[in-house]
Amino acid sequence: MLAKRMIAEALCVLLALAVIGCGNDENVSSAPYDGKEYIKMSELTEAGLDMDKAGEEKELLMSLDLSLSVPTYITRVNDTWFIVDCYHNKVIYSDSLDTPIQAWNIMCDEVIQPHTLASDGTVFLVDDTENNRVLVYEKWADKYLNTQVFNDIGNRPHFSVYDEVTKTFYVWSSESGEMYCFRRPEDSTRLYLTDVRKVDRLSDTYVRSFTIIDGDIYFVSGLSASGQAPQILVCDLDSFKVKKSYPVPDEIAGMVQMTRIEDMYYITISTDITGNQDYATLIRANSLEDLSEGEYEDIYSEYFIGGGTPYNISKVGDTYFLTEHRLIDHQIWSFNVKDGSIVNVQTVF
Repeated sequence: MLAKRMIAEALCVLLALAVIGCGNDENVSSAPYDGKEYIKMSELTEAGLDMDKAGEEKELLMSLDLSLSVPTYITRVNDTWFIVDCYHNKVIYSDSLDTPIQAWNIMCDEVIQPHTLASDGTVFLVDDTENNRVLVYEKWADKYLNTQVFNDIGNRPHFSVYDEVTKTFYVWSSESGEMYCFRRPEDSTRLYLTDVRKVDRLSDTYVRSFTIIDGDIYFVSGLSASGQAPQILVCDLDSFKVKKSYPVPDEIAGMVQMTRIEDMYYITISTDITGNQDYATLIRANSLEDLSEGEYEDIYSEYFIGGGTPYNISKVGDTYFLTEHRLIDHQIWSFNVKDGSIVNVQTVF
């Protein structure tokens, strides 16, 4: 296995014709990536150089923590559940949501305050927020090995998504207005940094996340250091040129994440424009134009009782999951939406 891996890496290097940075006028192609053009290749860890040896030496470790500490993301990949346990500085996994938290296994504990995990089913990317890094994991038997590292990834990479259409991992630098794009050849697990996009209007604004919808990318409102009015920006996914902006009221300026469910926009709010978490809530609206007029429905206190700070919403099958913090008795919820009605609201942890 090691010999095959080394040969594949050597071929990728030989195929690299140039080390370039694609500008905002370059498209991220959905064609299979061939390793010919890239800004930077990953640094291989010891596990990345010899997975067999690293896998044999690595022990399966259980979390042992009785509860989560600021869970920020939950998802399922290949029938395995993953929780990003942000303030415990790790990502944990289990085959079942019924497994007690202390018995979940540790996938990753080499990070400081990670926020999300993204996967194409083969490699798993974790944003190492406070170290300005991206770590890549691969599965070996029943273990996950850190095989690749990308250093110097913006300023606090905070939100990561794998987009199946463009075959691209998008990693958002939350405090510099930059998007880092990673891709890999079809026949290799080696990731390459192929593009860095920049949204100049967000370069001095703390923006926590983005959402890809119908070929556009939506950036939620954040807190601006220069006093820029809060707004949701919509950019073309290919060019990252701003197509439209939607002003939002000060009381919902500190957004976390937005997702479209059926025909409505669901948005988690962390703070108002001053950073006050007393304004934390979950809202939904029929259109983004409605937000500036205050025409939105506050659904947090009605369906998710407790008064914490809602964070990210993710989807597995037809079920949605909401993470939240500031509370210890319920930190992850599940729910369904049917014809606009929120149903089956349950506490998962």
